[in-house]
Amino acid sequence: MTTLTSAPDTLTRDALAVLQPGFAGTTAPDWLLRRIGEGLASVGLFGRNVAGDGQLTALTAQLRAEREDILVAIDEEGGDVTRLDVNTGSFIPGNLALGTVDDLELTRSVAAELGRRLAACGVRFNWAPSADVNSDPDNPVIGVRSFGADPALVARHTAAYVEGLQSAGVIACVKHFPGHGDTNVDSHLALPRIDASAEVLRARELAPFRAAIAGGTLAVMSAHIVVPALDAEVPATLSRRILTGLLREELGYEGLIVTDGMEMRAIAGTYGIERGTVLAIAAGADAICVGGGLHDEGTVLALRDALVAAVRDGSLPEERLADAAERVRALARWTRTTPAAPLAPRPAVGLEAARRAVRVHGDFAPLDTAPYVALLSDEANIAVGTETPWGPAEALARRLPGTTGDAYGPQADGTLVADVLGAAGDRRLVLAVRDAHRHPWMAAARDALLAARPDTAVVEMGVPQETPAGSPYIVTHGAARVCGEAAAEVLVGA
Repeated sequence: MTTLTSAPDTLTRDALAVLQPGFAGTTAPDWLLRRIGEGLASVGLFGRNVAGDGQLTALTAQLRAEREDILVAIDEEGGDVTRLDVNTGSFIPGNLALGTVDDLELTRSVAAELGRRLAACGVRFNWAPSADVNSDPDNPVIGVRSFGADPALVARHTAAYVEGLQSAGVIACVKHFPGHGDTNVDSHLALPRIDASAEVLRARELAPFRAAIAGGTLAVMSAHIVVPALDAEVPATLSRRILTGLLREELGYEGLIVTDGMEMRAIAGTYGIERGTVLAIAAGADAICVGGGLHDEGTVLALRDALVAAVRDGSLPEERLADAAERVRALARWTRTTPAAPLAPRPAVGLEAARRAVRVHGDFAPLDTAPYVALLSDEANIAVGTETPWGPAEALARRLPGTTGDAYGPQADGTLVADVLGAAGDRRLVLAVRDAHRHPWMAAARDALLAARPDTAVVEMGVPQETPAGSPYIVTHGAARVCGEAAAEVLVGA
């Protein structure tokens, strides 16, 4: 058994320091402020914590009043995964749109503008960008969050994004190491597995992480995936071979290693969050992300106590916990000694990028009267969430007053097509879909609506994988608010 050399208070402070918990509400609860005073060094923000830039700035000031160098992290990828604009849709497109344009300066500029806005609100740590190579087009959780399926393209845009974000003084956290792109299982719901060879993994999955490390990324987030070619026994988040052997020793990474959310079923449903937390720190992780689902004081205390108990019973080396805590504190000190850069605002760069990412197929007459917009929508993954609106209806309504629309999901009674046609009446039909290739009901409904109304305009706002069909067929490569704006401009001929 390991002999404790540090005081119990030091051990408790170290255990708190490695946690990145969430909380409920748009102001910090008393319990969180108390734990910051006891050693908690970082917190994570989600959509439920954000009601606008002014409120967010006040919240981060409240947290910083308790600890000047508190690490305030957020899950803000832009595009489909947004917390800053959770109720309106993002002001920047996501990675697939940027990868489609393939202009590295544009990617840097978009990331820098996101970083400028985050820093202005007091947020200095962003769990982004996704560095996953979306090699499986049926991937249910990455998709448009990836720059694309070409490793070289993903690598260069990951590095550009890191450079842009960190130029604003915001820590980039590339994810999900060693790569979540070649999966058809959502790790929020189960434990995915990638069966590629070590050679393929090194050439494909690891290429963007190498580029990010070379580009100076300050943080890397682990993936809750099993990769037998690297470690057949445990998922990457819990694997010493992957976090320490591969990421630290082979790739030479020296920055902070953060876990993906520990309450995700891939970990919580297999190991439990307390045991998973101990195993992750032992494997080489430095910070434990928890709070997307579990965001109460009891969770923080349970994880703190599990780490303390593991040190005391010898299952977690005290030196490993102390090293992890010091890495977190060192990054916190970086935010205090590195002021946010005074970048000139470029709020229009997001719309510029979205416009450049649009691809239009087929000839059509622009809309000159108010259409009916039907959104065919399956359940969004947990990372995207259900709160954020999407589609071109709002942007069309500003240009063509009287535009209306509804969302439709899979229907067991087979009335979907008739319902849409009945609601549209004699108006032009605009049909918006996301990842139609992954949802047979959606593709079937689209084809039936096109057969009935050949002048239907189809807007694919996910990953395009099918032969263009529609008059026109518009591909936006993402469903951010600005992508809807760009699609509306095309539809009205602007």
